[in-house]
Amino acid sequence: MEIFRPAYLGLSRAELRERVERALGALAECRACPRDCAVNRLEDKWAACKTGRYAVVSSHFPHFGEEDCLRGWSGSGTIFFAHCNLRCVFCQNFDISQAVKPGEKTRGSTAQEIAGMMLELQERGCHNINFVTPEHVVPQVVEALAVAVEHGLRLPIVYNTSAYDSLESLELMDGIVDIYMPDFKYWSPERSRAYMRAEDYPEAARAAIKAMFGQVGQLVIGADGLARRGLLLRHLVMPGCLDETRAILGWVAAELGPDTYVNLMDQYYPAGKVSAERYPEIHRRLRPSEYREALAIASELDLRRLDARWSRTCAPAQA
Repeated sequence: MEIFRPAYLGLSRAELRERVERALGALAECRACPRDCAVNRLEDKWAACKTGRYAVVSSHFPHFGEEDCLRGWSGSGTIFFAHCNLRCVFCQNFDISQAVKPGEKTRGSTAQEIAGMMLELQERGCHNINFVTPEHVVPQVVEALAVAVEHGLRLPIVYNTSAYDSLESLELMDGIVDIYMPDFKYWSPERSRAYMRAEDYPEAARAAIKAMFGQVGQLVIGADGLARRGLLLRHLVMPGCLDETRAILGWVAAELGPDTYVNLMDQYYPAGKVSAERYPEIHRRLRPSEYREALAIASELDLRRLDARWSRTCAPAQA
């Protein structure tokens, strides 16, 4: 049987402790994400992310809806953090990502509690620990991971992100994350401002994804079909936005290379704040013809590792 050693096991206990101290120290003037709020979250203050000292976990469970190379046969061990740092009007998880009333406090989970979730998912046979929407809680993730490692965590770490990450946070995750899974949403500042309330998103995403790729490289998949290490990039094709898709995929091909593993997703549907009155241009599902054109763009750019959700396993790739 193939034996896989997660990246974080290469760090000594002293290195992990130092990483935790550095991560928590950064919360005193928080710049965990590009919002740069600079509030003291150690005093349980918060701004854009609505998260103080402790990360808020919405749910944790074995997820069977992820890419085949992550979910395998026993599921991806998902820990879903609430209060996203973006404001996507079309968010399909709006209730947990944005629907918090001004001044409302939500109980967070301690490092020991989050570590317990990781160990529970490992005990249930999950193939990895999949942190979803971790951009604003990287310090808390590092803190919890150190506790979990002390108690026997041995699963690879998946960092499942919108790509609205700060380089400071990604530096903290270097040597901890095995698989980065960024979603590159929009290329243009105009649409990023209109649909995500983050005009700087494209610039931040490009810098973050390049940093992620620099840490882990191209996605490597074992003989059992499970992802081991590398970058898996997602892009949700949006109605009427094939120019965004072309720009993003062109950048991926040029900057990361044609062997970049890309999941070109077609499952958009109107959700969140999207209505016929407020956002008529995206108040519809993606047309099959639009998705076929997106696939044609990928082929034209020679992106040759597209996720095939209809297959039983991801095509293995050697290191």
